[in-house]
Amino acid sequence: MRLNSRIIFHLMGLLLLCNGGFMLLAAVVSGIYQDGATLSITLASITTMFVGVFSMYYTRGHKKEVKQKEGYIIVTFGWIVMSISGMLPYLFSGAVPDITNAFFETVSGYTTTGASIMDDIEVMPEGILFWRSLTHWIGGMGIIVLAIAILPLLGIGGMQLFSAEAPGPSADKLHPRITDTAKRLWLIYFGYTIAETILLKIAGMSFFDAINHAMATLSTGGFSTKNASLAYWNDQPLIQYIVIFFMFLAGSNFVLSYFAFKGKVQKVFKDEEFRYYAGFIIVFTIIVALVIYFKANITDITPGYPMVLGKAESSFRHALFQIISVITTTGFVSADFTQWTPFLTIFFFGLFFLGGSAGSTAGGIKVMRHLLIIKNGVLEFKRTLHTNAIIPVRYNNKTVKEKIVYNIIGFFVLYMLLFIIGALVLGSLGLDFESAIGGSASSLGNVGPALGSLNPVSNFNSLPDLAKWWCGFLMLAGRLELFTVLILLTPYFWKRT
Repeated sequence: MRLNSRIIFHLMGLLLLCNGGFMLLAAVVSGIYQDGATLSITLASITTMFVGVFSMYYTRGHKKEVKQKEGYIIVTFGWIVMSISGMLPYLFSGAVPDITNAFFETVSGYTTTGASIMDDIEVMPEGILFWRSLTHWIGGMGIIVLAIAILPLLGIGGMQLFSAEAPGPSADKLHPRITDTAKRLWLIYFGYTIAETILLKIAGMSFFDAINHAMATLSTGGFSTKNASLAYWNDQPLIQYIVIFFMFLAGSNFVLSYFAFKGKVQKVFKDEEFRYYAGFIIVFTIIVALVIYFKANITDITPGYPMVLGKAESSFRHALFQIISVITTTGFVSADFTQWTPFLTIFFFGLFFLGGSAGSTAGGIKVMRHLLIIKNGVLEFKRTLHTNAIIPVRYNNKTVKEKIVYNIIGFFVLYMLLFIIGALVLGSLGLDFESAIGGSASSLGNVGPALGSLNPVSNFNSLPDLAKWWCGFLMLAGRLELFTVLILLTPYFWKRT
């Protein structure tokens, strides 16, 4: 079977055209603030759109059929092409003049990881900061469609199971056509972004900070316009609670938001993954808040309360904020959790592997996969005792096909193997043990902050260049559910069949 290369290049051109259009939006913001980067961003936009139009024109008249092989290539190379073109505003403006750093910042944006190489964010031109946040927002939109519409078709990492609640080839669809489904989910995504922007502005943020943080929140990205991230507003608890609420929404299945807006609220609370997702957050927050209150030395006591109540509120807010930030892989920071206690450092490191819900913009392994792995593990005890019995795994009161369970177990094994290899590579490039395992887990899970020299109040600029490229690869592999990227590295993928 020959690859339909013309449609691949045609779609790459379409992506470049869209990317250039978003750059123009950043150029407009740059012009409004007169930050000196308008011409550079405009030039980057024109260059990107020119290449996109040329690619589309050259491949006109292509066959419109996309088979499975083309699907893998389009998904992976789509993110790579977006990341390469997305470097141009940084390079042309001189904000990030080095190609390695520019690529790292861009791929971190599109994969909604949020790890940064910028030492001083607040001196950057507003247009560049807006573009940086836009890369998050674009990546978040793409991930929704990828997880809900494309991956089930490709059979990636057990995402076929998701087709029972999501659109695509299933009986229970939001809408028969994937394009119409994408429009509905993007509308929810856009609506949440506008709503958070308005609420943050009312709560005391500037409009510029509000819209940037809204885009970073809904994409579960974590890029901030402040060096201190959300810790900049530690004296304004309302702002942090608004961000907490929208991080929770962004880390939940966007299809459930659709059902809620349609008045089918019971579907939300009946969803097994959502119940565990919310339950994990509640239980983990209580544990962390108690440890912070009794063991950690926190200095930013909430003003306006007696000492005991102020410390209790601050402990609860920091615990809730950081738990949701890490579980949803948003990566915003209200405090350096590695300084609270050694127990909490290990605790948060474990959360790097949890992830949000399937069908959300969150990265990581995902709650659904953990649930099914645990359920299958528990059922192995019964199967050992009753060797002839057929005991299937059930999810949302439906039997899960054995093939999907094997697929998810395979995904988990591959994920952990890539984490170990990732840490070994980082260790070989000079990172200490804590930084190597933290950087590998954070990059692969698209979390953002890590451990050691890459802790929540530091950045990734200290990494050697090779380590930055390697972390970029881990971000991409983790964001695209491993199989999508890794299958392209196998020799039999490229063999003609």
